[in-house]
Order: sequence, then C-alpha cells, then structure tokens
Amino acid sequence: MEAGIRQSLSNWLGPLGFQCDPFKIGWYNAVIQPSFHLQYQDDTLAFVVLSTPQMFEKAFKPFIAEKPLTTIRDPIDECVVHYFSLLKNDFSDHRIEAIHDFEVLPNRKPKILAQTAAHVAGAAYYYQMKDVQQNPWGEKKMYGVCIHPRYGGWFAIRGVLIFPDVQDQDLEQRLPVDCVSTNEKKIQLLERFNFNWQDWTYRDIIDVEERYSEEQKQYFATPPAERFKLLGLKGDASGDDQQSTTHGGF
Repeated sequence: MEAGIRQSLSNWLGPLGFQCDPFKIGWYNAVIQPSFHLQYQDDTLAFVVLSTPQMFEKAFKPFIAEKPLTTIRDPIDECVVHYFSLLKNDFSDHRIEAIHDFEVLPNRKPKILAQTAAHVAGAAYYYQMKDVQQNPWGEKKMYGVCIHPRYGGWFAIRGVLIFPDVQDQDLEQRLPVDCVSTNEKKIQLLERFNFNWQDWTYRDIIDVEERYSEEQKQYFATPPAERFKLLGLKGDASGDDQQSTTHGGF
C-alpha cells in the first residue's frame, strides 16, 4: 500500500522539485510532547514534503507567472498551498489532510513540528543540542536545524500529507543519515545556524549536490516585505525568517 502511494506521490511531486518521505503518525507522536500530538491512529500513513533547490524554477516561477495574484500573504506559501490542493484533487481515491509548515494553533504554536517529521521519516537529520558531546553553550538556547544528505541546508520542509484512511502496519522506519559526522562539525553547524544564519554558510556544512540558484538566493535574501517588488506583486509578507527556518522555513 505505502509503496504504491509513495510512487504516485513522487511521480506527481518530483517534476515540481518536491521530495516526499513516508512515516507513521505513531513515530512522530512518540518523540514529541503530548500537546503537539497529531490525533490519528499510530499506524496512520503520512508523508513529509520537502522542497529541493529545483522547486523555485519548476514550481514557484511557473505558479507566479500563471497567477495574477495581488493580495497574497507570502508567495512561496501560496505556491505550496496551490500545489497541495491540486494534488488532493488528483488523489481523490484517498482522503488527504495537509498541514503546512507555516500553520499555527490558536496558542501560536506550530501545528506540525516539521523538522521532527522530517527526522522520523528519514528525510533529513534534525541536529540539536543533544547531538553534541560536551555542550559548549551551557544553558543558552540553541535552535536545531535539519540537514539533508544530498542538499545540506539547501532545502525546506513544506508540510505533511496525512492519509487518515490508510493504516500501514508493515512500514519500517528508516533512520535519517547522520551526514554531519563529527562533533566539531555539529558544533559548527549549530553555531552558524543560530548566530550567522543569514550568511548561508550553515547550508554548506557538508558537500552538497545542488544549491539554490543565484536568483533564488537573491529572493530569499530579500526582506519578506520587499520580495513582492521582485515579483511585481502587492501584498503583506510579514514574518520572521529565522523563526520560519527553525520550523522548516526557506
């Protein structure tokens, strides 16, 4: 069951520059606080969806070119919402519930801990303080960050697709690749991400197969409120990019 759904999703999402990886809701709920639990049976099938560097050219630019939008809040978010909606229509044999990385609960906490979902699905390794031996930061808060074995930090987690009507008891968990292999590199990664995230260097903590294009880097380096000017749009793209990145961001 899972293999067929995954192949169909990959066939649909892959040409748009997205990657999808399966996980069980129970895997996710087992490693997070109860207040963040997703209210589905443990064997419920879900997929975490990542955008690769090619998404900007293959999905985002065509979306912007075809949609004469003038009142959107964030163009990338609207783009992902658009394609998720099309996907759900094309997979009408199943009920699919989508949770986007930017969605929040009434208490302003995220609906999905996107980096945790990516980790339990084996899509990307979520590096946190607990992964560092002899923590050099004491009680200082250090945000964690996911690193992809092929793209390093040049990707984003866009959300999860949940199949409430599909229970997959046989799905085996695949551990994420611990590609930042030394303690020194892990310290360097977390420090680059927390203290100098805007200089992009944390993304290259490992050798990568592909990076964002110069045009894409310029887009994301532009303050959110000014990105509409690059696209010839009007709107309100308010938001804090570091916090967005912390939960799956750009």
